[in-house]
Amino acid sequence: MTAADTAAVAAAVADAHRREWAFVLAATVRVTRDLDVAEECVQDAFAAALTDWHARGVPARPGAWLTTTAKRRALNVLRHRGVEHQYLPLLVEDATVPGPGDLLDDRSGGAELPDDRLRLVVTCCHPALDRSAQVALTLRLVCGLSTAEVARAFLVSEPTMAARITRAKKKIAVARIPYRVPSAAELPERVDAVLSVVHLLFTTGHTTPAGEELVRRDLVERSVQLCRMLRGLLPQDPAVAGLLALLLLTDARRATRTDADGRLLLLEDQDRARWDHRAIAEGAALVREALRARPPNRYALQAAIAAVHAESPTWDDTDWHEIVALYDVLVDVWPSPVVALNRAVAAGFAHGAATGLAALDALAAEPQLAGYGYLPAARADFLRRLGRVDEARLAYREALLLTENSVERDFLAGRLRELGRPD
Repeated sequence: MTAADTAAVAAAVADAHRREWAFVLAATVRVTRDLDVAEECVQDAFAAALTDWHARGVPARPGAWLTTTAKRRALNVLRHRGVEHQYLPLLVEDATVPGPGDLLDDRSGGAELPDDRLRLVVTCCHPALDRSAQVALTLRLVCGLSTAEVARAFLVSEPTMAARITRAKKKIAVARIPYRVPSAAELPERVDAVLSVVHLLFTTGHTTPAGEELVRRDLVERSVQLCRMLRGLLPQDPAVAGLLALLLLTDARRATRTDADGRLLLLEDQDRARWDHRAIAEGAALVREALRARPPNRYALQAAIAAVHAESPTWDDTDWHEIVALYDVLVDVWPSPVVALNRAVAAGFAHGAATGLAALDALAAEPQLAGYGYLPAARADFLRRLGRVDEARLAYREALLLTENSVERDFLAGRLRELGRPD
């Protein structure tokens, strides 16, 4: 094969890894009931693909090929396990345990795999694990990120993250967490945990808490990918539809959030012609679908707010009164100091900066907002608009102390310079 052929095979394996990892690992875990062994077998399958596909060509169904190869490897590992492995804690088997023939039968065209993926996702997001462990395991096992990549997402060292992931896996096994789709009664609660993890993953990537980049594109795209997967698995769930709408509508502005020099651009300064209007149309349709459920879920309401922004032709055309009304409903459905802060900002644009500032000042005693840089930043903006320059300077300085993202810090510092030196 030529170098071009080798590159094409490598690209096909990389594409399969991105698209099929969750399928293949989830199906293999059913065989091993051991997350570590399943991971090793799946990694072996992808390594084998580089050689086999180079010699025989890329198969018509790469996912089925990888699944069968990983399962065969898993069965071989199980046959050669020593006595000591018989006493290790394993994932509890599902109520329906496949037979040996079923484990290698891929003639169904992957019909079994969606349930397997859902098993994997809800296992990673089991309530017995804390939220950071849920996110780390989801990135590692469902998204297929390396431990080093997960560590970068959490801004910790690779050994620290490796230890965290290992502890989470052991807890799943020792706690005898079943590897199964929850019952109808349990599913809404478990799905909510999964959606919370996906939303947290997206918000972490949308505005990186610290570092030189405003956006972590890899985390944003992984979260959208996960949400699309959940949409395929749970097409009737209004919360899933609402979250996917929220992610699409919010991310549609990504290309315009900074200028050519990497400086932050606020919503009012962005070129709306460059927004992703296909994503906006898809998100708006999902919002309408999600809002048909009663009562509306928090993701649908957040997405509806994002849709008002996305569908406004200009900043001046934004219907701030509608946004405030949506926030009023959201505060009832999902009470949160951050939601109250966002409502206060919207009220300032709907009814004037003085109204917004008063609403923000009413939140000053909220413990959860004590270290939240967006509160003093929002206060600084309203104070600036009201001409209260000395107070605005103090608020901008406070916001700078609480902000670690370099792009946001540069923006705040620029606003502070615009106010000039104090007399």
